[in-house]
Amino acid sequence: MSKLAFEKKKRSFLPQDYQITSWDELSKYFEDLKQREPSDADSFLQWLKDKSELESVVSEDFAWRYIKMTCQTDDAGLQKKYQDFVENIQPHLAAYGDTLNQKTLELANTFEINEPGYTLMIRGIEEAVKIFRQENISLFTDIQMKQVEYQTITGGMTVHIDDKELTMPQAGGYLQSPDRPLRERVWRAISERRLQDHETLDKLFSDLLGLRHQVARNAGFSNFRDYMFSAMGRFDYSPQDCFDFHEAIAETVIPVVDTLEQERKEKLGDYKPWDAKADVDGKAPLKPFENAEDLLNKTEICFRQIHPDFTRYIQTMRSLGHFDVESRKGKAPGGYNYPLEETGVPFIFMNATDTLRDLVTMVHEGGHAIHSFQVRDLSLNAYRNPPMEVAELASMSMELISMEHWDVFFPNEEDLKRAKREHLRDVLGALPWIATVDQFQHWLYENPSHSLEDRADKWVEIFNRFQDSVTDWRGLEKYQRYSWQKQLHIYEVPFYYIEYGMAQLGAISVWRNYKKDPKKGLEQYRACLSLGYTKDIKSLYAAAGIRFDFSKEYIADLMEFVKSEL
Repeated sequence: MSKLAFEKKKRSFLPQDYQITSWDELSKYFEDLKQREPSDADSFLQWLKDKSELESVVSEDFAWRYIKMTCQTDDAGLQKKYQDFVENIQPHLAAYGDTLNQKTLELANTFEINEPGYTLMIRGIEEAVKIFRQENISLFTDIQMKQVEYQTITGGMTVHIDDKELTMPQAGGYLQSPDRPLRERVWRAISERRLQDHETLDKLFSDLLGLRHQVARNAGFSNFRDYMFSAMGRFDYSPQDCFDFHEAIAETVIPVVDTLEQERKEKLGDYKPWDAKADVDGKAPLKPFENAEDLLNKTEICFRQIHPDFTRYIQTMRSLGHFDVESRKGKAPGGYNYPLEETGVPFIFMNATDTLRDLVTMVHEGGHAIHSFQVRDLSLNAYRNPPMEVAELASMSMELISMEHWDVFFPNEEDLKRAKREHLRDVLGALPWIATVDQFQHWLYENPSHSLEDRADKWVEIFNRFQDSVTDWRGLEKYQRYSWQKQLHIYEVPFYYIEYGMAQLGAISVWRNYKKDPKKGLEQYRACLSLGYTKDIKSLYAAAGIRFDFSKEYIADLMEFVKSEL
């Protein structure tokens, strides 16, 4: 792809140099769309493109406020800019958004548009109009500010190890040490630090639960789970399908995980939570890179070996300063690829130290970034935003595809094999955890009046259902009861988690295709990504050469493949 393809597209509706400063000056563009009356299909399509351009500019402005705030949660000025958008601009956007959605549906009944993805877009707008309630606007503002509280609390957590103050991701690196007493000391320090804020985080979640339940009731739903299935456009599966997925994981994946963990226990003689990430043969942790620069350099080389376009994507992001990858105090937890709607060149945020897990996070977010580039030329932002079941397929497939080229990170053959084996073990271990978090969220919102004790008891019950039978948690129950609080999705993006499980199964299938025929497998993967959201989920998976299927039989077949690779 040429350099020209990465140039920022010229605006056709807003002034080229326009930047958002207040709602008063921004509102005139929304009012223009509201008042304008397209006279035929062509002018309706132009209206949709202008609406898409405006929404993309607004989305990117918000994105930068969010990115800068999460990069430095202890900067009051950055928090204020984010808060200003949430409190003074977003409520107006919500109201105008509903007005323009209703107008879109009216125009769609008058003029016919024949474009791939148009019907899916209209279906999504119909659902958005159905659940919109004016009284929920202020509730969403409150919810967003509560989510900022979570980031501030967790972003400020540190522990002291050997006279060093470490962030939680930095301390987590010690859990791979061959020194078992050190691992235990670090694990307990991390767990104690989290436990220190468990009452605060419990209250914060209770506040969020109450706000979210009210949103659902206002919109005519009996619970927030059902509201979110509608809001997230889950047209292709139901809550019962999620429960079936949980059951399939319990029956087909956990036995495989048990076998792997038992092999580890036999070498250690005892098996505690602080042993989960360590090498049981006493080898030092794998070090795939030295620092942020080294990680990015090696990622470029790795992606080049897959396809030249992929490394150009990374180079473009680097040239624009669209990376913040190293862990530091005051930085929000987690990692993300934030699509920048207008530019089409995303931003990657993560908390790297120097571990294999950090490498996986980079290629995972890199998969999302590739997806952003693949869809950037689609005409409407609705087409550029596929459902998360597809977005996570892009990222998780890249984890496994890139694994075939990890020699740049691990030139030693034995280290390379060890890295692959550790990652596949993590892939298998993630599926029960995904089922745990998802089932817990279903219970939380189906039972919104539960007590704090009920909440912790239910978490332990579900945790134990999907936990391997090998790890010994005796004496550590107080930490186990609140371990759900480390999962930021529960606080920040409720019900966005089962997608990881569905996409993980799809990613294993994509990887299997890639191993059989790299050229064809990659072509199918890119074809799927390039479609954006112009086809439904099942058709997008089919374009990737795989099935959107989470039956026991399908999962069992994939587990056999992973076992053979191990």
